[in-house]
Amino acid sequence: MKKETASNTLDATDRAILRHVQQDGALSTPQLAERLALSVTPCWRRLKRLQDDGYIRDYQANLDRRRLGLDVLAYVSLSFASVGNPQPNAFEALIGDHAQVLACHKITGNADYMLVVVAANLDHYSQFVEWLRAIPGIHTIHSNLALKEVKADSRLPLGE
Repeated sequence: MKKETASNTLDATDRAILRHVQQDGALSTPQLAERLALSVTPCWRRLKRLQDDGYIRDYQANLDRRRLGLDVLAYVSLSFASVGNPQPNAFEALIGDHAQVLACHKITGNADYMLVVVAANLDHYSQFVEWLRAIPGIHTIHSNLALKEVKADSRLPLGE
């Protein structure tokens, strides 16, 4: 028997709702209903179900980092000195509270973690790297600075 995945439980209308709210999270339910040719109440029920089922985690505005003075975007890979020690767990707790870190992923390959970091300038970024160096157990830190932002999007592909 084929196991049903979460994405298989979404019908075309659910996917359309997700596409619209992903594109514009400020849409009111009546506006969304109009775009989908639904009445407001069924549209609201579907939207609420998608939220309750965890398809929609939250809403946020996409801000322009450069207009906010965050000109440096860095991809930082780092490794710990030994595997199986508790230091990575402490690192994960620390990094979760650091506002400059937009994303942190535990990864495979040559590094243990990959971070996406913003900073106002190189001096500000240097201070961040010095903060990282002070964390016990970190063995290597490699930075790649973005020279040009070709595409930056957080919207997920939903198909038609």
